Amino acid sequence: MRRFPEPDPGVPSRLTPGRYLLWLARVQFGVVLLGAFYGCLWPTAQALIPYAVGRAIDDGLTGRDRGDLLLWGGVVLALGVAQAAAGILQDRCALTNALGARYRTLQLVTRQAARLGATLPRKTSAGEVLSVGVADVTAIGRALDLSSRTIGAVASIVVVAAIMLATSWRLGLVVLAGVPLIVWATALLLRPLHDRQTRLRVQQAELTAQAVDIVGGLRVLRGIGGESLFGRRYDDESQRVRHAGVHVARAEAALEVARMLLPGLLVAAIVFLGARQVLSGELTGGQLVAFYGFAVFLATPVRRIVVGAGAIMKALVAARRVVTLLALSPSIGPGGGSAALAGGVLVDPVSGLLVEEGRFTAVVCAAPGDAAALADRLGRYVESSVTYGGLPLASVDVDEVRRRILVSGNDARLFAGLLRTELCVDREADDAELLAAVDVASAADVLEALPDGLDTVVASGGKEFSGGQLQRLRLARAVLTSPDVLVLVEPTSAVDAHTEARIAARLAAARAGRTTVVFATSPILLDHADSVVLVDAGAVVATGTHASLLADPRYRALVAREEGPA
Repeated sequence: MRRFPEPDPGVPSRLTPGRYLLWLARVQFGVVLLGAFYGCLWPTAQALIPYAVGRAIDDGLTGRDRGDLLLWGGVVLALGVAQAAAGILQDRCALTNALGARYRTLQLVTRQAARLGATLPRKTSAGEVLSVGVADVTAIGRALDLSSRTIGAVASIVVVAAIMLATSWRLGLVVLAGVPLIVWATALLLRPLHDRQTRLRVQQAELTAQAVDIVGGLRVLRGIGGESLFGRRYDDESQRVRHAGVHVARAEAALEVARMLLPGLLVAAIVFLGARQVLSGELTGGQLVAFYGFAVFLATPVRRIVVGAGAIMKALVAARRVVTLLALSPSIGPGGGSAALAGGVLVDPVSGLLVEEGRFTAVVCAAPGDAAALADRLGRYVESSVTYGGLPLASVDVDEVRRRILVSGNDARLFAGLLRTELCVDREADDAELLAAVDVASAADVLEALPDGLDTVVASGGKEFSGGQLQRLRLARAVLTSPDVLVLVEPTSAVDAHTEARIAARLAAARAGRTTVVFATSPILLDHADSVVLVDAGAVVATGTHASLLADPRYRALVAREEGPA
């Protein structure tokens, strides 16, 4: 049996929901085909048991032939053993199909998330990605799980209909006409179910995204007294989702009624017609028993077809969300060459910002949005005309840019795991290097408060740390990475003035001779910078030292928290 997950999940040919499901079946074609074989063998063996029982009654009991009785009794036993073995192997293949589809889809979603990188949160929400990785993946696996059973159900109905046609063409026609009518009637109920499931899926993703946002910003919400407000909004949204779920449940209930009632009516019709034919002498008693067994058996494959159709509807809804995520493209291209960045002046022509090599440059922006936009351009998180050492970043491979230029903001996350591992992002570092970076960030007290120091297991997002502690740990990680160009966005906004003064002095010393860009308005940080740049309305309007720029009223209003000139 195959092992999952595979190293390379492959690439879907065309990103439409139906084609994606067919692609999953095609890449697992061997297991799907084997599962379909066992899926046909299992119900066919079960379907032939009533026939063998009927022959045992007619030839063995009615005909008083012990040999025929033993023969057909042995056939019933053999069919039972074959059914049991085929059922086990079918379940094994079905589980392999389901797990393969789930893991392959998870691999594709994870690979896409890694490919999108910083583009992902700009184009979709964390809640949507979470819903795809949990609910949608499960629905797709369920459809692949039921594929072999559905194929087997169709095959067994064909076998039973053929036997019944050969014995009594009237009853055979009842089966051939009744089964399509049942499928058609249930298909009428699948369309509203599909539409309601689609709406429910969208609302569930929105609710999950809202929950993720509330949990992520809970500390801030409590600080500003907005916890109850957002709680009420979440309650209102959850009620909308609940009502949508009730609408789906109503459609599913109607489908379940049809799934149980219609096959039962078919069974009753076959038994009624068969009894009339026995009374008229057209059928024997054994044939009637066989036909009753066929009628009872048909309820199972018909229900399986209905369940399989419902699973496919759910899988199509889920696949639409998956392919929508897979169709997203990064905001930036991969770059046009393999040239290595050799250092030099970092220039942003849009704003006129010029960062000299090896200097500590502070950037003061009149609008906070300008700082984020400038940092994104300098780190090539958006397409821009920024050059580094005269070489356009757009012409350099993204991986090379990431190795040379690091942008660290307050939205950077700590993942769950050992703190030591979370601080060492892309290289091994000994304790001396780690402690040196922690010292630069003035985070020694954070380590001292942890039970196992660097070997403490931290929760996802660093939830056990305060805002200031988390900010200092992010700074330590950025310093430890030791890039050619370090871009920091408000690295000390959550710490007190004494801690900020220590960080400013230590950061300037630790990064001496290397390019450092800090976006901040704190006088303590600005006073340690070699050069300060003032950006207003997205453009550089003044350059100098912190002391010299204090003569500019625009600069003074920003850094000294004064009102601007009238």
